[in-house]
Amino acid sequence: MSAKEISPNRKLIYYTIAFLILYVIPFSSPLIHQAIIESFEMLLDYAKAHVLFCLIPAFFIAGAITVFINQQSVIKYLGPKAKKIVSYTVASVSGAILAVCSCTILPLFKGIYKKGAGLGPAISFLYSGPAINVLAIVLSFKVLGVKLGTARVIGAILFAFIIGFLMHLIYKKEDEKRLTNESIFSAIEDENKRKLWQQAFYMAVMILILIILNWAPSKGNIAFWDFIYRIKYYISAALGIVLALILIFWFKKDELSNWVVATRDFALQIVPLLFFGVLLAGFLLGRPGHTALIPSKWIASLVGGNSLFSNFFASISGALMYFATLTEIPILQGLLGTGMGQGPALALLLAGPSLSLPSILVISSELGWEKTLTYVGLVVIMSTIAGLIFGMIG
Repeated sequence: MSAKEISPNRKLIYYTIAFLILYVIPFSSPLIHQAIIESFEMLLDYAKAHVLFCLIPAFFIAGAITVFINQQSVIKYLGPKAKKIVSYTVASVSGAILAVCSCTILPLFKGIYKKGAGLGPAISFLYSGPAINVLAIVLSFKVLGVKLGTARVIGAILFAFIIGFLMHLIYKKEDEKRLTNESIFSAIEDENKRKLWQQAFYMAVMILILIILNWAPSKGNIAFWDFIYRIKYYISAALGIVLALILIFWFKKDELSNWVVATRDFALQIVPLLFFGVLLAGFLLGRPGHTALIPSKWIASLVGGNSLFSNFFASISGALMYFATLTEIPILQGLLGTGMGQGPALALLLAGPSLSLPSILVISSELGWEKTLTYVGLVVIMSTIAGLIFGMIG
């Protein structure tokens, strides 16, 4: 039996638990009806906003990383034995450049991790993509103020390094052992031996397509940024033509077939867990401004002041809620208007964008629940401490 195969007895336990949960849920309750509606509305919103322009390009990039990027290069710069200043800087900066949400970063995280990146740098990359978002940082300054914006920038950059490095220290021996077993990595290597600049250009074009397709308006009169937003589909179309020419002239047919298969496999691994997680998050918390099983006014009432509990509650709530790119700012603005403290606001900003219930489910499928809960715990604890300190000095 393989390590990931579930035994019949465990399956029976899972089915029994699922049956009991369904048996005791009072489906006749109006609140339950509303929560169910919210779960599917949230899934619909997620599918419309993220599948076509976020997840699909991310799957193709992840597939390309797995098939075409040289494994030894990944291990050299991102492996557990690489120079720490190099590996964590590369991971953090590359994640930040993408500026995507906690779900879109997942295929890319899985891609570099499967290709040989160390756990620490991979986690830094996983955290930095949603957390160190350039436009989100700019909007935080303009909408939430200089103090909170500055604290978010400093906290997110430090967290990307510290959390990744702590994961490396905790699981160092296990991670080095993982990299000695080359059979767990993709056996497909680039036989065409394209030049380095060709590989870099090909990856850059796909990453630019992902970034431009998801370019959001500044909502703050940033002229250049809004100009790019207005013409983003023209830019994306031009990049798409460039990508098509690259594939025609630089790649063999069997290479493209391997790429498509790898992309398909990522989609099959991730999409079911993501969709289930979005349904569950919608059932429990609902969309912004809508009521689900847990009313938003309850959450707002628990994050006032600057107590240890209010900061912890803001952190854990942020870790479970799903924030599409940039939506954390108007949500937080509304919570601050209802009495949320500055400390809990920072705690939510540091924990929320980088984690969500859907992303936690996907991360666990790759790392296992022990490493996943360790990562979530580090994010929540550090966000709580950061919020508490900021609330005292802010």
